Amino acid sequence: QKQLVESGGGLVQPGGSLRLSCAASGFTLEDYAIAWFRRAPGKEREGVSCFNSADGNTYYADSVKGRFTLSRDNARNTVYLQMNSLKPEDPAVKYCATGLTHCEPGRIHRNEEDYWGQGTQVTVSS
Repeated sequence: QKQLVESGGGLVQPGGSLRLSCAASGFTLEDYAIAWFRRAPGKEREGVSCFNSADGNTYYADSVKGRFTLSRDNARNTVYLQMNSLKPEDPAVKYCATGLTHCEPGRIHRNEEDYWGQGTQVTVSS
């Protein structure tokens, strides 16, 4: 059974950092494109960053460029999202997911009706 489990969320002060983890089981993560999404209260889910396994590139939403970094540890079958310089507008539940419809500059997308895991909550507050 394919499964992704997010962890690492928490409370951080503005300007602080967090590293999220996404551990895969039941499949080999390096064979798939993968993305991090976030959903803030009252807003639609949006793509934050993705790795495109077809072209080997990593893409970021403009709002997080220069602050967030997606990385992969194939030996651990895990993907990470390093978040630095967190802002008050960053709080959200963060999700990792495969099965992307788009992973390209300016567009990180997955069908909303597909299954989503529980995610991990990130709160930015002083």
